[in-house]
Amino acid sequence: MRRHFEFAAIAGLFSCLMLASPDSARSPGAENDPKPRDRTSLPAELDRSPVDLARSPDGQWIVTANQISNSVSLIRGGQVVDEVRIGEHPVDIAFTPGGERILVTTQWSGDVVVLEIKDSRLNRVGEIHVGFEPHGIAIAKGGSRAYVGLVASAEVAEIDLERFELLRRFEVGNWPRYLTLSRDGSRLAVGYGGDAKVAVIDTASGEALYEEPLGNGTNLGQMRTSEDGNYAYFTWMVYRTNPINVGNIRRGWILASRIGRVRLDGPSYREAISLDVPGQAVADPFDLEISKDQQHLVASASGTHELLVYRLPDLPFVAQGGPGDLIDRRLQRDRERFDRIELGGRPMGLRIDDDNRTVYVANYLRNSVQVVDLESKTVTSEIELGGPSNQTLARKGMEIFYDGRRSLDQWYSCHSCHQDGGVNARPMDTMNDGTEMTLKTVLPLYDVAATFPWTWHGWQRNLSEAMHKSITSTMQGDPPSEEDKRALIEFLATLRQPPNPFRKADGTLSESAERGKAIFFSRKAACADCHNGPYFSDGKIHDVGLGSDSDHYDGYNTPPLVGTYRKVRWLHSGRARSLDRVVNDLHSPEKVNGAAELSDQEAADLIAFLKSL
Repeated sequence: MRRHFEFAAIAGLFSCLMLASPDSARSPGAENDPKPRDRTSLPAELDRSPVDLARSPDGQWIVTANQISNSVSLIRGGQVVDEVRIGEHPVDIAFTPGGERILVTTQWSGDVVVLEIKDSRLNRVGEIHVGFEPHGIAIAKGGSRAYVGLVASAEVAEIDLERFELLRRFEVGNWPRYLTLSRDGSRLAVGYGGDAKVAVIDTASGEALYEEPLGNGTNLGQMRTSEDGNYAYFTWMVYRTNPINVGNIRRGWILASRIGRVRLDGPSYREAISLDVPGQAVADPFDLEISKDQQHLVASASGTHELLVYRLPDLPFVAQGGPGDLIDRRLQRDRERFDRIELGGRPMGLRIDDDNRTVYVANYLRNSVQVVDLESKTVTSEIELGGPSNQTLARKGMEIFYDGRRSLDQWYSCHSCHQDGGVNARPMDTMNDGTEMTLKTVLPLYDVAATFPWTWHGWQRNLSEAMHKSITSTMQGDPPSEEDKRALIEFLATLRQPPNPFRKADGTLSESAERGKAIFFSRKAACADCHNGPYFSDGKIHDVGLGSDSDHYDGYNTPPLVGTYRKVRWLHSGRARSLDRVVNDLHSPEKVNGAAELSDQEAADLIAFLKSL
């Protein structure tokens, strides 16, 4: 089975497989729930940070998926009436079409949790273990089947909601974070965030019918099916391979934001619009919604803290040859066709009411649900979910990290390259090594304080100075204050390595990974000569023959290998797109240390161990 993964490493800052079976699914019924609901241990001072929300079909209820508190809140009449803990790191939440149940994906637990509302309380009905970091949910019209993107394994899981069973997994592209179904359930649009593509898949066979490439695309956001069922809409960003300077940023030639759509009824070149206004760009678009009367399309710009409002029928979508680097001037000059509503915080998930004018917004940094009126273009109310009365230094650092307004003309945030502290899928030119156009893979910030020195060449030896350079050079923003830099470092220290889904439930290795571990530490492979210690890095500079004449420095900083499974590009340049090519070709033991060539079995076992780190 094909899988794609990549080595973990620290770039310039800011720049065991076990299939679940029906036997592993938890039985329906609260009396069988091994994790009873826990309301008493949810202190009001705990940050909720809602990442998504859903509205019941009858309009009575709103539920939020709260990422930091690992909980779901139940809202009625503008008040929180209940809250329950669920699994770790919830991502997406949805009601079944009839409103009887609620599905929540818990990325780090690997579960789809099923809830129901009874007597104004949330009851946990059961859960289905799917593994491999579940993200987006798409529920079939009848409510008996659902599809879930599994980011870590490049698969989609199909689950039976009546029998609480995992039916199958089928392979798709890298990082299938979000997806959406056609109205009849026969076709599934999936955004491949790691491959810059959108695929339309036949749900019966699990085979891709056609794919639409998104040239230089990255950071694909939520996907929604239009009310007429013809299109799948989505947000994404584009990285243009150009030197970072003022002129290129303002032309939209570095990072730029888009809304696109692909047809669900047959192959046709993707269509898109550009979102960025000169001098006041849009950063980190995430979710979007279409009103039932198909008059409005709204999108959350989480990096610029606003709701984008478009008049849908006459949006100037462009296919081949477009859509251009900046917003269409007809939109920019007509506030009936395009407007921006300031929300503050970090707006994420969206839902539109049946009245076609009320929008509910999950605001991650404000710990709230905001209610926005599209006619008056104002926030009419805000529903507090709970949170600290005083802001910690780490929370301030989080605000800075997700703030696109820290960059020149607010084009992008730290998160734009390091998604939630992790990575994106493209090699980029950050100018952090003193050269232009020597592209480097953007890599995680987990455990960054413990993996001294920093940058691919290891020249950066002061973390505070690294914060300063990233904001003023890579982002071309105003110099941060000393407190800002301390806050950023404090926030980075809170980032957790997600649990590795390629280990067994008890944390042990598969037989293949155990054999690979022996190879890793053997004299034949000699991987541990450089990749050693708790993060599998010696913190030293080595020249293994992978550099080029244009490099400003000699040699490369040994990249940590913890979290290898999360990547889609390898080596400093990203030239390898599979671990197989790394282990058997570009970075093979025979090339690095002159050892004998690995056998096919040895190479496969070594890859299994690398994915388990």
